[in-house]
Amino acid sequence: MSAVTAASARRRMVRMPGILKYSLIALFAVPWVGVPLWLMVVNSFKTQGEAAELSLALPEQWAIVENFSAVITQGNYLTGLRNSLLVAVPTIIVVLLLGSAAAWAYARTTSRSFQFFFYVTSLSILLPPAVIPTIYVLTTLQLDGSVAGYALMMMGTRMGLVVFLITGFVRSLPLELEEAAAIDGASRLRIFFSLMLPLLRPVLFVGGVLLVITVWNDFFFGVLLLKTSANATLPLTLYSFASASTTSLRWNLVFAHVIMTSLPLVITYLLAQRQVLAGLTEGGLKG
Repeated sequence: MSAVTAASARRRMVRMPGILKYSLIALFAVPWVGVPLWLMVVNSFKTQGEAAELSLALPEQWAIVENFSAVITQGNYLTGLRNSLLVAVPTIIVVLLLGSAAAWAYARTTSRSFQFFFYVTSLSILLPPAVIPTIYVLTTLQLDGSVAGYALMMMGTRMGLVVFLITGFVRSLPLELEEAAAIDGASRLRIFFSLMLPLLRPVLFVGGVLLVITVWNDFFFGVLLLKTSANATLPLTLYSFASASTTSLRWNLVFAHVIMTSLPLVITYLLAQRQVLAGLTEGGLKG
């Protein structure tokens, strides 16, 4: 009986660090994440007068339908959603595909010139983009102010991060797999699509998450490159909607717009949650 008691005590002692860790995380998350999130959600359900108080209390008069309908009709939401999708989806696909191909070449080459270009590409993570030359190039191509030109800008500025992430991952993969595929008669293109891309799935998920967040929420380059409301993305429509009032911010509508701007990201995460977690777990096991 004493042995059973001692074993139970040891199990409780083992569980204590885990319980303490999650308790500390919860204590940190509630004031810094939970409270601001609740403030945003609950005030998006209130009328303009109640939301101006920015309180955590439930609304005395609910205005859910009115607020979210106003975002769609007055906030240029559908136009912003369309433009954000037209920028984000091609950017993510092109950057991940071309970035993984470039990273594969950088990781497997012994050429010093290729290594130089790798360091130059990686250096773009730290250096700010050359905005004025970019605008000049887009103007020459007659793409200045267009969604296509903005998408090209996003592809170029995000490529360095993805190449840097994937190159390190490719270097950890055994070269013998590619040599065996080449002996079996597979071309370089076949090796890349049939062998390398499946192996790169964990780091592609990580790069995809970073791209989704940075591209979807970009505001700085959008202000510089997208000059009309017809081409505005969701962050720009949110900014225009929030600054439209000349007296005070309509916090109920601003919070409702923030929720609807973030909603596509939340839905994407919920749909791809299992794949993302599986990819990250597989990447951790490989490491």
